[in-house]
Formats: sequence, C-alpha cells, structure tokens
Amino acid sequence: MQLYQEQTIRVHNSLTGKKETFVPINEGHIGMYVCGPTVYSNVHLGNCRTFMSFDMIFRYFRHLGYKVRYVRNITDAGHLVDDAEDGEDKIAKKARLEQLEPMEVVQRYTVDFHNILEKFNFLPPSIEPTATGHIIEQIEIIKDILEKGYAYEVNGSVYFDVVRFNESNEYGKLSGRKLEDMIANTRELTAQDDKKSPQDFALWKKAEPEHIMRWPSPWGDGFPGWHLECTAMSTKYLGETFDIHGGGMDLKFPHHECEIAQAEASNGKSPVKYWMHANMLTLNGKKMAKSTGNSILPGEIFSGENDILSKPFSPAMVRFFMMQAHYASILDISNDALLASEKGFNKLMDSMNSIKLLPVGNKTDFDIEAWRQSCYDAMNDDFNTPILIAKLFDAVKHINLIKEGSETITQKDKELLLETMQNFVLDILGLEDKQGSSVDSEKLSGVVELLIQLRKEARENKDFTTSDKIRDQLAELGIQLKDGKEGTTYSL
Repeated sequence: MQLYQEQTIRVHNSLTGKKETFVPINEGHIGMYVCGPTVYSNVHLGNCRTFMSFDMIFRYFRHLGYKVRYVRNITDAGHLVDDAEDGEDKIAKKARLEQLEPMEVVQRYTVDFHNILEKFNFLPPSIEPTATGHIIEQIEIIKDILEKGYAYEVNGSVYFDVVRFNESNEYGKLSGRKLEDMIANTRELTAQDDKKSPQDFALWKKAEPEHIMRWPSPWGDGFPGWHLECTAMSTKYLGETFDIHGGGMDLKFPHHECEIAQAEASNGKSPVKYWMHANMLTLNGKKMAKSTGNSILPGEIFSGENDILSKPFSPAMVRFFMMQAHYASILDISNDALLASEKGFNKLMDSMNSIKLLPVGNKTDFDIEAWRQSCYDAMNDDFNTPILIAKLFDAVKHINLIKEGSETITQKDKELLLETMQNFVLDILGLEDKQGSSVDSEKLSGVVELLIQLRKEARENKDFTTSDKIRDQLAELGIQLKDGKEGTTYSL
C-alpha cells in the first residue's frame, strides 16, 4: 500500500474558491503544470517563492508515492512588455538594448534561473518545455479555434473572440469577473485597433518589419500570443484535462483566464481540475519593484552584496524562511525576519543532527506515532508548511528534554523520530543541511568530541581552569556544550 492511500489531502481550488478533497483523475498518477519564468532578466525573488511552493507540493506528492508528471515551461517568446496586446516582446527588447541575439538573452537568463533554483535545492520538473519549441502546436490550436468560430483573423493577426465565447461559456469564472462589468469599465476601441472588443486577446500577432522574433504561419510572419503557449504545452504533455495548474496569484487574470477559454474553445472541456495560486512576496512591507529600489535578487541575499540586509543568508535558510508562511498568504521579507528565522533554522538542524546521539531507554515519554501523523495532517491541509514546522519544533522540544535526561525514548522510536524528521525536513520541505552532512562536519565533530573528552578528564582531575577554558573558547567559536545526565553534547 502506498502512503497516499492512507492520507487524505485537501487543496484550495481557486476555481471554486473552496477547499476540496484531492482526488487525481487517474489513481496513483498526478499531472501538474506550473507557469515558468519569462527569461529576459535575472529570476525575481517573488517568482522563486512561487516555484518553491510548487516544488514543495511536488516533493510531498512524490513522498506519498504518487507518480507525478510535473511540467514547468520556459517563456522564451510571445510575452509582450507590460503584458500588453501591442508593443515589443520582452526578450526582443532586451536583445535590442544589449545588442544580442534574442536566444543569447534566453540562454543567459535560463542558465541564471537554473543556477538559482539549484542553490535553493529545487527538484527539476519532469519536463521543461519552451514556447519557441512548440510553435507548430500553437499554430494548430489557433487553426482549431478559428474553425470552431471562437477567433477571427485581421491584418495578419488572430484574436480570440471573448464575447462570442461567452455566449456558450463563462469567461471570468476563475477570477470572479463578469464580462459585462469588464466591458463597461474599458475604453472604447480606436480606429487603429484590429480587435472587435477590448477584452479580445491575441492568439497570433503579425510581426512588424522591426520585430526580431518571428515565425511563418498561415496568416503571415508573426509570433504567438503569451497565453497560448501554456495551453499548447500543458495539453501536449498532460492531456486535455489534468489535475493541477499552478502559478503566481498575479497570473490568475488575464493569463490563466485566457488559458481556460482557449482550452474550452479548442477541446470543449475544462482543462484543469484544481487551480492553485501562490501569493506574493513583499520587501519591508512594500511591493517589490526595481523602479523604486525596493527589490533584491536571490544572489544578492546569498552574497550579502546589498544595502537592505545586514549579512548574507544561505539559500537553505531563505527556503526555511519562505516555508514558514503558507503558500497562499502574503510573506514579507526583512532583515529582522530573516535573522529570527535563521535562529529557528539552526535550532531545527542542530536538533535533527543530534537524534543519533540520543540515549535510549525502556520507554518513550511522548507519542511518536501521533506526532508523526500530525505532521502529515498539516501537509494534508492544503500543504500547510507553517503548521508542519510548528509540529517539527514540538519534536525539537522533546529531543532537548531527552538530551537533558528529563525524558526517555526507545531505540525503535528513536529510529522512527529520525526517519520522520528527515522525511519532512529534508525530503518534503527541501531544506539542505550541507554542514550536517559534509566531510568537514565529520572532522569538526571528531575534534569537538576530543575536546569534550579532554575537558571531562580535566574536570575529573579538578583542573577547572582548563575545563572552563575549553568550554568558553568553544562558545566563542559558536559551539555550545551542554552537560546532561548522559554526558556532554554540543550544538553549533
């Protein structure tokens, strides 16, 4: 029996606005699509939080024994500046400004994206398709939508007819918007506009002579609309209907709304069973924005080369900080918040690394099985990582009491405690403890154990000056000794 058969997960479905019991379309298998980055600049820290949330969800599904096909795309064409329907492609603009080929821009920032995610200890997705690698599929979908009467071609561009679609479907159901209200609140079309309605969106855009990124199509040289790529790639790799579609809250409208419309127009069915959205990251209580200077890149946090934070913070610690908030809630990053989080991270890692050294007894003074299930209960409740972390710190409290000799644990429960901590801390939350697992740490442990033994001998010989000197100098180096009934242990 797989673990998933013992656990019932409830997820908040953005489409219904309710928390629902998660039941995959095909038992034991999950198809998950997450909107990836537009690779025209260094990856934004807020985007990292979104991808990290779905990395955690991916990890949990795999831990439970599901076979997961996780698709996360790379947008390397078709995304216009300011998400507008007209204007310049973001990558083409960057290429022009830096006098590079567009694919040089794509390559540079795709490498940066992967490097940052590797530092954060992300698992790679099952498939990472690109928009430019699926132009043919996008053209075929446009043909299909045109044939079914939900799109129209004008002057070499093709637009999705939202008003026509809304006659038999519901445009706006994901974001809770009504088409009538949207129409009432938008400007009138000018004579230069090709669209029938302001709500219509581009499936294919005619490339003007100066436009660098262009492909041949039945309607002339052009490039696909931004929304179309996700419909093409999700359908190709996950089918016409799949389990989970994720992304940032900012993509709910218009991007995901347009995806639903395109899929329903083409396939005649709702494309996704559960829509999930991660919330935004703020910096010092304000929206992150390069224009105001209130922004910081992941690499600047790791290096400490910034004017916002007092010191560098490791990728694992920043990941722990982000996991302390629920994926659907706004999280504010600040120097004080990171410093406080760092203390908790170090305490958690120290406790987990000390489990192997715990003395064993004939009984266990806390219910390991119940505690273990409470960790699963937290994750089963819409992947509630802050509650999970609170449960992990319940275990830290008991670990410290066992160290002090105030509680006992059996060998069997000690092994279950270690396995559970490693499962949730390392495998599911994805927190790396390079210090605890490195060869250097093993050498450090040997040296500290030698000093503990020398201190013990000094105390037995009543040489308290040497004993205290060893303790105090280790403390200055950040190594704290703890004397208990079962002997002396240490923590970093």
